[in-house]
Amino acid sequence: MRVLRGKSSRCLIAVCVIAIAGCGSGSGKSSTSKPDSGKSASTTAPSVTPATQIISDTVPQGAKRIHLETGPFPITPGQNNIGFTRAIPQPKENGWIVGISTNLRLADGSIPPVDVIHLHHGVWLNFAAGDETSKGLPERIFAAGEEKTRMILPTGYGYAYKTSDHWLLNYMLHNQLSKPDQVWVTYDIDLIPATSPAAKSVKRAIPIWMDVQNGSVYPVFDVIQGTGKNGEYTYPDDAKNPYKGAPKNEWTSTYDGTLLATAGHVHPGGLHDDLWLKRSGAKGLTGHTKPGSTDTAHLFSSIATYYEPAGGVSWDVAMSATPANWRVAIHKGDVLSTTTTYNSKDGSWYESMGIMVVWMAPSDTTGRDPFKTAVDVQGLLTHGHLHENDNHGGQPDPKNYANMMNLPSRLLASGTVLPIADFVYEGDMSAAATVPTVKQGGFLVFRNDDSMKAIPHTITACKAPCDGKTGIAFPLANGQPQFDSGELATYGPPASGKATWSTPTSLPPGTYTYFCRIHPFMRGAFRVVAK
Repeated sequence: MRVLRGKSSRCLIAVCVIAIAGCGSGSGKSSTSKPDSGKSASTTAPSVTPATQIISDTVPQGAKRIHLETGPFPITPGQNNIGFTRAIPQPKENGWIVGISTNLRLADGSIPPVDVIHLHHGVWLNFAAGDETSKGLPERIFAAGEEKTRMILPTGYGYAYKTSDHWLLNYMLHNQLSKPDQVWVTYDIDLIPATSPAAKSVKRAIPIWMDVQNGSVYPVFDVIQGTGKNGEYTYPDDAKNPYKGAPKNEWTSTYDGTLLATAGHVHPGGLHDDLWLKRSGAKGLTGHTKPGSTDTAHLFSSIATYYEPAGGVSWDVAMSATPANWRVAIHKGDVLSTTTTYNSKDGSWYESMGIMVVWMAPSDTTGRDPFKTAVDVQGLLTHGHLHENDNHGGQPDPKNYANMMNLPSRLLASGTVLPIADFVYEGDMSAAATVPTVKQGGFLVFRNDDSMKAIPHTITACKAPCDGKTGIAFPLANGQPQFDSGELATYGPPASGKATWSTPTSLPPGTYTYFCRIHPFMRGAFRVVAK
């Protein structure tokens, strides 16, 4: 088995999330990417100031913090699969849940660096209730990705919990190294016990799961560099026929009530998630409606605050959440929707997401009418920079990677198979003395032999020479022209369902560097020469 270079395999996260939750490029099968025509009418939210203030991590008055863990989960070399538990530890007394946060821990109690092992996603589901926006699923009560946003309900509201509830955890644990390990998923729950005097005044809140690909088997979509408008790509607005049917990013309310809280989830490259409310016949406030839709009020922008020195290109990010006094009146028949916006200037982002879990109090009448009062206020952050995101990468690394641009060609016949085995490409940047080469108009076939061990790999274009140190912000999917194989493996999502991929026959002469966005320490190159 390949031994990791240096201290660890430092990498950009190839995020794929929440199969049971919903988001997607449909099948998740990526290939050579073709940008949109440029005629897309990018829809951006009204201007909202990015958050800087961080909410203090204190236990609410009348609540107790309960620390729970599930595991250990065995982590196989290079794993990137979706799994679930049949049951997880739960609070042992009835009450009202007013906050949840999650993390990972290793056997020694430490939090693993994001570029080593991370939680691509975790979704906590309650079988005691049905989901509001995706009928047939258990109620999705909490979700977190590697940005680790906390769920915090405003004072006076809570999620009704009973010990008879049956919880399940849907998770995706990503090992970016070629060695096994084990981790525990930890989660802290702030609970006001039913026996506490504070419980008597708590009003019931329910989760409304909003997702730009809600209900998809594998809920992701691709953002291709150069698409959208002015370096930004908004989904679904800038996509071509994204749903091929009823929109998946909308939910028609079956209640009169008040929206209480929300925060967004994006992957690296994400800029903001936006929440909208459409009311038939209404006319919103100037500057606080969706462009071109005066009957659609802008409720909130959950903006990504990046601590990443390279900009908005890694998991070193915090998403803004609504302040405690955010209250929005919603009526039965109103249509709630969400959009997500990504940076399409600096690279492509495959298997991206846009999710906002909105908390609502049915029958509550304290909310403000968003068509009379601007409610899209500045948000707050639930945390700052996290130390597990300290390794950014990108520095020169000649000990581990050769500059493939300087190596001689090894001419191969069109259709030659290049195996990927034991985390090594044929033409790997760490070991190759020559560059696999094909004449213009021909193609090479990459075959992932690690697929037999349920290990996916990708061939994703990165800007030459792509030989810097691996970190959470390097390498990026920024090679030109763009190409991506999808996750080459034959198991279900997030894998593409196939183990082979052919290079495009349309590539002009040149040397093309690539990386595995699942295990970014893997790098390689191939070459096209004139006939």
